[in-house]
Order: sequence, then C-alpha cells, then structure tokens
Amino acid sequence: MSYANSIVLITGAAQGIGRGIADAYAHRGAIVLLADLHSSAGEQSAKEIRRAGGKAEFIPCDVRREREITEMMKHIDRTYGRIDIVINNAGISRFKSPFELTVNEWDDVLNTNVRSCFLMTREAAKLMKKHVNGGSIVNISSTRSMMSEPNSEAYAASKGAIVSLSHAMAVSLGSEGIRVNCVSPGWIETGSYEELREIDHNQHPAGRVGRPEDIARACLYLTAPDNSFVTGTHLVIDGGMTRKMIYAE
Repeated sequence: MSYANSIVLITGAAQGIGRGIADAYAHRGAIVLLADLHSSAGEQSAKEIRRAGGKAEFIPCDVRREREITEMMKHIDRTYGRIDIVINNAGISRFKSPFELTVNEWDDVLNTNVRSCFLMTREAAKLMKKHVNGGSIVNISSTRSMMSEPNSEAYAASKGAIVSLSHAMAVSLGSEGIRVNCVSPGWIETGSYEELREIDHNQHPAGRVGRPEDIARACLYLTAPDNSFVTGTHLVIDGGMTRKMIYAE
C-alpha cells in the first residue's frame, strides 16, 4: 500500500503502538504527525523517522483539552492544507479497586480515552469536509472492551465506549465520505519482546504475542482508499485469544 504524501495524524505516537503505526505510514510515504503529551519522546520519535528517510513532525498535544486539539487542527490546516487519516491511539489506564477509584481518576481515564476520540474526530472531520471531501479515522480500543480482569472498570468502560462511538460516528459522517473504524488490540508487547516466556506465546492460538506492527497493518488496511466499503467495522487483533475457551483444570 502506498500512502505517498498523505497527511496522517497519530495520537499517543511517541512510543508503543502509536510509534509503530507512525513508522508504518512513514515507510509508505505518508507525512506523519505525531501528537503526544510527552514532548521529549515525541520529538525523538519524529527525529528517528526523519533520519530513516520518512517525513514526520511532532505536535505536542494533551488530548484531554479541547483547546489543544482545536489549536493543533488549525496548525495542520495552515501547514499542510488538509488531513487525510487520523489514528486515535492515545490512552491511559488506571487499574484500581472500584472501592478506591476516585471520581477524578475515573474522569481522567474517560476524558483521555473516549472524549478525546470524539473531539479529535469531530475537528478532523471539519478539515476533511473542507479540503478533501472525505477521509478515514481509526479508533484504537482494546479486547478489554469485551472481557475483563478485576479492578479495570474505568479502562474497560472507556474502551467499550470507543467501540460504540466508532460505529455511531461512522453512520453520522458517512454522508461526508468519512469512514470511521475501530481496532481492538489484545496483548501487544511494546517492551522487551525477547524476554517473553514460551507460555506467553503458546497461550495464543496464533502461537505468539502481538507486536505494534500487527496493529499498524490493521490500520493500513482500514484506511486504504480502495477499501471504501469498510466503515463502522470493529476489528479484533489478538492472536485469537478472545475466541479461546478456557477451563480450570
């Protein structure tokens, strides 16, 4: 797939899955805009992409703040004149007993993970309508939207909301030629892959733990211009784990 000179914005792109997605688009010729709260890591990631021959800019942005999102979109409009693709990847977790989780902590998770997807999509859609009469947006959810461990209420609620938000906005924005899809990663190792145990890999029907590039390939598929019939889709990328029945022995 070629994304030559496409303008692609990825939130939470300084590291982890977001960085992997940025690398994938840059490798295929896109101009990647890395939005993140962490300036030093974001600047370094953009620099490394440029050093490898890609086109990248880091834009500091706290996705919890509506004004920072709108100002970023103004910058993109002035600098690039359009936006083609948005990957809403930024997110945080707060694993804490529901008896101890505070309202402020709950709100922080929901505002970072869900409200940012709505605001970013809304503001990007305004530019897409104005300049290119269409575009593609992918929201990154999680398999925790469908299954849980204890003490994950805020994170699970936020990721479930992202799935619902995605199909709602796909319907609302379809008449504008804007496609909205959702990806739910399972276990994607963003640290030391070599330190994973054999049992970590073998519990996956696919035979291995996931990598950021697995999610990047899903985004490339969903945002490909030829896939104009793909919208409102929820794509689970988890090595088959959510399809595996588990019984106590």
